[in-house]
Amino acid sequence: MKNLDIVLAVVGGALVGASLGLLFAPKKGDDLRDDIAAYLKSKGVNLKKNKLDRLVDELKEEIQG
Repeated sequence: MKNLDIVLAVVGGALVGASLGLLFAPKKGDDLRDDIAAYLKSKGVNLKKNKLDRLVDELKEEIQG
């Protein structure tokens, strides 16, 4: 079970790192949110703009924390 915890921690860290990289990319925020929404939609996850904005705000608060 300890190995599973390590794998989950690594995967979680990679997801957070990728998210942070996207959020701090030198692209206009609205364009980036649209790109993220399109990517998630292609993977079968439908987020409305207000939910995506809320997710971005939560991630930003977590980072600044």
